[in-house]
Amino acid sequence: MSRRPAPPSLLDSDGSPTVRRIGAPKDNIRDLYHRLLALHWGQMALLLCVLYCGLSLLFAVLYMAGGDCINGARSGNLLDYFFFSVQTLATIGYGVMHPVGDYANMLVSLEAFCGLLAFSLMTGMLFAKFSIPNARVLFSEKAVLGLRDGKPALMFRMANARGNHILQAQISLTLNRCEPIEGDPGYRRFHRLPLVVSETPLFVLTFMATHILDENSPLYGIDLETMVEEGYNFTITLIGLDGLVSQTVHARRNYNADQIVANHRFADTLTRLPDGSFVLDYTNFHEVVAYKD
Repeated sequence: MSRRPAPPSLLDSDGSPTVRRIGAPKDNIRDLYHRLLALHWGQMALLLCVLYCGLSLLFAVLYMAGGDCINGARSGNLLDYFFFSVQTLATIGYGVMHPVGDYANMLVSLEAFCGLLAFSLMTGMLFAKFSIPNARVLFSEKAVLGLRDGKPALMFRMANARGNHILQAQISLTLNRCEPIEGDPGYRRFHRLPLVVSETPLFVLTFMATHILDENSPLYGIDLETMVEEGYNFTITLIGLDGLVSQTVHARRNYNADQIVANHRFADTLTRLPDGSFVLDYTNFHEVVAYKD
């Protein structure tokens, strides 16, 4: 008898949704700012470069359309008009080339205004993106099903990779699985899984998020093979206060059931030196060790 395929995951490993949205109301103007801030730094730099060059090229073509309206520019040479447009857009100031006539001066005035407006918007957007606080939280590549105080437990490890102070960090673990409800076999339900410790006043080193599989757990009596077959997903989130900038930071990670290793524990990462100080070794942070018989 063939196994039925597991339900697809709704989230990527970084917690980003994988669901494609259609038919939702759109407001491209209001959503533009959010979309720009969501870009990676490389994407934003490329976009700004394209817009800058594109605007300069647009005015260069308009200058060429006016004939010999730029003194010092070679007639019909797009490159000269482009460099003149760059000087105008960036308000650098002219050297050999300068506008001649009403048409060219009107274009220069319009381009100078567009340049001031564009640089103001670019500065605000870059500052807003640069000032967004973020947490460099390192999550283990695998989760483990092991023992905690002699009880079966599901454990996830995380660490503060930046080493700064994250105050009042709160950790939550959520189970996402399909449950048959009222004839719908694919109904998605979310269960908040209680943790042994769900908050820490100072998140500097590592933290082990541990859920005990007792009678009160939605996972009680369910083996790992069943979790994999039915497409169980686990999302762990961390929210805290950055001690340097006093702003809220957050991080999240999604785990599929096939990323869980049974009868294992995490390798030790924290060691104590003879002088009493501690060393956190990240080289074996993702390693898991099987229990000895």
